[in-house]
Amino acid sequence: MPVELLVNIDVDDLERATAFYLGAFGLGIGRRLGADGIELLGASSRIYLLVKPAGSRAIGSPDRTRDYGRHWTPVHLDIVVPDVEAAVRRAVAAGAVLESGVASHAWGRIAMLGDPFGHGFCLIQFSERGYDALAARDVEDRSS
Repeated sequence: MPVELLVNIDVDDLERATAFYLGAFGLGIGRRLGADGIELLGASSRIYLLVKPAGSRAIGSPDRTRDYGRHWTPVHLDIVVPDVEAAVRRAVAAGAVLESGVASHAWGRIAMLGDPFGHGFCLIQFSERGYDALAARDVEDRSS
């Protein structure tokens, strides 16, 4: 049985978060999960926005509380788009903060942003070769 990935995003304001994610990425509402959760559809994985008040304690981290100012985490979303400039405009119009303008690489183009809840995400537009451009270079480097 294949592994199914579900994305859970903590937010402190469900209606504002729903408006942001629908507006920024063109997602749709799946199910409402009571007053404190909503399922968003339209991405390759289901996304759940879950209300967790600012200042509440995270499970397993009794000394840390949730803070919705911009924060760093080693896990973030990469959202693949067909036109990175158009996606940046749409995300910023919905409330995202552009942190790093569009940069070009052999594998494609990327912009780094933050959502209104402090979570970072990247918008990626792959080139024709995508990450194969890196894999081919790695093989060439090892054979030298």
